Amino acid sequence: MARFTRMQVLNTIIETGLVPVFYHGDVEIVKQVAEAVAAGGCPLLEFTNRGDFAPWVFKELAEYLAKKNPNIILGVGSIVDAPTAALYIASGANFVVGPILNAQVAHLCNRRKIAYSPGCGSASEIAQAEELGVEIVKVFPGDSVGGPDFVKAILGPTPWTRIMPTGGVETTQESIRAWFKAGITAAGIGSNLIKKEWLAAGNYAAITAKTVEVLAWIREARGR
Repeated sequence: MARFTRMQVLNTIIETGLVPVFYHGDVEIVKQVAEAVAAGGCPLLEFTNRGDFAPWVFKELAEYLAKKNPNIILGVGSIVDAPTAALYIASGANFVVGPILNAQVAHLCNRRKIAYSPGCGSASEIAQAEELGVEIVKVFPGDSVGGPDFVKAILGPTPWTRIMPTGGVETTQESIRAWFKAGITAAGIGSNLIKKEWLAAGNYAAITAKTVEVLAWIREARGR
């Protein structure tokens, strides 16, 4: 069961502007990553449903964070069907993200009052997602669908749309500025934030430092 309400999750995503995206089959590494980004000022982590036994890794992670770092909002990504979403929600997922839009997942999340951000790549898909109750739409893959220019084009006729691109957001000041000036609500960032070489070296301090830097660039781009 989710520990945070849908409104708490959505408001935290909007306020923070960053959702770190990560998967690893070793739960001890995922714990370290969750705590590293939290130490950098981001209380969110999207654990992607990718490897074998990923739901079991997620369950152990959720139980650990509930006791050791209960302020971290843990969600799940790479969800493409309702049964898988239900499995993660039962294990404590506070939000659900997917690479595609699935109406059954939307209905399930609405029934359980869980925030759902499906992947969309066109104005029609975004509109359909919003009609299904989606508050923050994931644009995926962000660079391939048109980058910041796509965001500007969408927000022209539908300025109420909230967009979170994943894929194509670099951890540079120039990239962060371009996306947020275009009007995104938040950015989902994976390997550009949580680099493989840092994980291999156990350099979690580098992840924390990069999180601090990215959040500072987001605030600057927002004029805060």
